[in-house]
Amino acid sequence: MTMAKMESSLKNMLLSLTCITLGAAVALAGIYTLTKDRIDAQKTAAEQEARLSVLAGCPDGTPIMTETDGFGGKMKVMFGFAPDGTILGYKVLEHSETPGLGDKAVWWFQNQDKPGQNIVGRVANGTFSVSKDGGDVDAITAATISSRAFLKAANEAYNEFRSMDAATGATKPVATEDAEEDDDEVETNEETEAQDE
Repeated sequence: MTMAKMESSLKNMLLSLTCITLGAAVALAGIYTLTKDRIDAQKTAAEQEARLSVLAGCPDGTPIMTETDGFGGKMKVMFGFAPDGTILGYKVLEHSETPGLGDKAVWWFQNQDKPGQNIVGRVANGTFSVSKDGGDVDAITAATISSRAFLKAANEAYNEFRSMDAATGATKPVATEDAEEDDDEVETNEETEAQDE
């Protein structure tokens, strides 16, 4: 028994392509559903391992995870801070940086043989920047955007660390220049009122 050949028409081609596309979409959705829990469990395990790794055995250390935009996409990094703000370590959990260039951030900024690029062991102050921008950290060769993104993540992690309440681990408001200006205005208004009396 032989099948009759379908007539080649626009209608038949669209019908065939639609069936193939729907079949592929159903297969991808099924695979995603089957693997989603396993992938989530692996990410959770990786984050837990990173927390232990970045604290370098410091019992009072604080792990902070940040995410920023790199050259190739999102860069997710976990930093460990000692109580005085010293960076104990870091681990890049996810990135889409260029292989052989921006992906060097995984190890570049913790190379103890090159103090100009190493941030581990330094007290963070929230102002890390690459030397090309007037900072004191050597950028990854041919990957300045990735380097800037990594250091931005380090600065954001430090600022979050600084805003944490040591006793509860909750974040507390950080004084800003606007808040200081508001305080100055209140003091000036109080002085003016006192002089008027």
